[in-house]
Formats: sequence, structure tokens, C-alpha cells
Amino acid sequence: MGLPTSYSQAYGVLGEFFGKIRDAQAPDKFGHQNLKDLGFKSNNHRPFIPLMKSLGFLSSDGSPTQRYHDYRNHSKSREIMGEAIKEAYNDIFLIKSNPTDKDKDLVQGKFKSYHNASDNVAKLHSNTFYALLDLADLNHNPKPNIQDKQEEKQAAVDNKLEDVITPKTLSATRVGLHYNIQIHLPATKDVEVYNAIFKSLKEHLID
Repeated sequence: MGLPTSYSQAYGVLGEFFGKIRDAQAPDKFGHQNLKDLGFKSNNHRPFIPLMKSLGFLSSDGSPTQRYHDYRNHSKSREIMGEAIKEAYNDIFLIKSNPTDKDKDLVQGKFKSYHNASDNVAKLHSNTFYALLDLADLNHNPKPNIQDKQEEKQAAVDNKLEDVITPKTLSATRVGLHYNIQIHLPATKDVEVYNAIFKSLKEHLID
């Protein structure tokens, strides 16, 4: 997707702004009046709207998208922002999968070359990106579904069964089943102990 052209000099309040749109009811259309209603009345706040469009929170006509609505779920908001910035700032993640503050010069240089921008504008792009990054979870691992959990439990059972497999297979011929049984013999020189164990096996397990 490249890199967005939108940035804001008011990047320092992006966290507050996205917190407010997460907590407020989504409007039918998001415009400058909505910014003012949320307390963002400066001209420096106006770029928040094209930025939201770049992030996929608003459609081209200002209508909130499904991503906007999903973001309002507090338990998913950081995950949703992570997805949004990975899409919007794809070129950054192609050169650094998990950007940190140590990469700021690299990120700023990317903005400068991509947009043929001045140092100041490239820095504003970079600061806007990092302000959004603070709101995101880039490493979200989805929870396994029920089927996955069942398969994991079955695998655990299978592993335990493998631990007790021995070359000796006893057959229950009446029901057509085969059991692999491992016997831990006690350390003793008394032959009668072993005789008693094998006699019990014969009586209870073998027809």
C-alpha cells in the first residue's frame, strides 16, 4: 500500500483522540464538526480525518468502516490499530517488521525518500507513525479455536500413550482391540515377586 500522505503536527494528542472515538458513539459521517465535538478544534487537528481514512477507519465519504466499529471494542482496539498501521504503512514494515525508537532515523529517511519531503515534514510523518505505533499491538496471536484446542488435547493424550508403548502387545480378541502396556518391575532378587506379577497379568488381562 505504500505510505500515507497524511500526517499531523498534533501527533502528541493522537492517543487521546483515538481514545475518544473508541469511547464515543460512531457518527453516520465523521467530519470537522465531530472533531470539534470531541474537543479537537485546532486546524492542526483537521489532518486527523484524512489520517483515519488512510488507516481504514473511514471510507472516502467519511462514513465509519467496520474497522472503526471494531476499534470501539476495548479488548480489540490495540489489535485493530496494529492491523491498520501494518496496512497503511506497509513500506515501513517491509524494511523493519517491528520498528522501535532505535529505528526512528531509518523510518524518517524512508518518509523523506518516499514523499520527496523536507527533513521537517519527514519528521512529522515519522512522529505521527510512532504516535500510532504506541496505540497498537503488532504481535497479536489469535486464540486457538475450539477445534484447535481439541486437537491439542488429543495430541497430548497420544503423546502420553506413546510413552507407554512396548514391543509386547496384548490382544483382547473379543472386541478386536490391541493394548500396549508397559510394566515397571520392582528391583528385587525374589523370583516369587515376578511370578506373582505375571500370574496376575495372565488372570486379569489375557484370555
